[in-house]
Amino acid sequence: MKTDGRLARMLHVLVHMGLLGGRETSERIAQMLNTNPVVVRRTLGALREHGIVESEGGRGGGWKLTRSLDQVTVLDVQRALTEGPVLVAPISRDHPTCPVERASNSVLEKAHAAAETQLIAKYASTTLAQIAEDARLRASGTSQ
Repeated sequence: MKTDGRLARMLHVLVHMGLLGGRETSERIAQMLNTNPVVVRRTLGALREHGIVESEGGRGGGWKLTRSLDQVTVLDVQRALTEGPVLVAPISRDHPTCPVERASNSVLEKAHAAAETQLIAKYASTTLAQIAEDARLRASGTSQ
């Protein structure tokens, strides 16, 4: 199963944008992510709809953060990219009347719900500024 790496990729891009303080074109971001500018525009379009970035066309245009890094959380970006739960329980629906399948699904659903609660809390309490600071410490060799 292929994992969705958009959150990690967008955090990477947004922190760079915040640290650089200017505008970045879809083409430049696509180069950074080794992808197509159309994919970048589509993904950043979702972030624009949630007020995280804005875009300006024409010469000197591009994408820009609408808020400072300390005002954007990982959860903000996650919610802009995906509706619904972050963790989807891998349940089976092959035999819905089977008590073993129902019991197995129940265990998985409860575990994923508990993990989801903790994950959402962590995402909500982590800002892009914290990621930027961690990156700064890693670059200086002082991070664990």
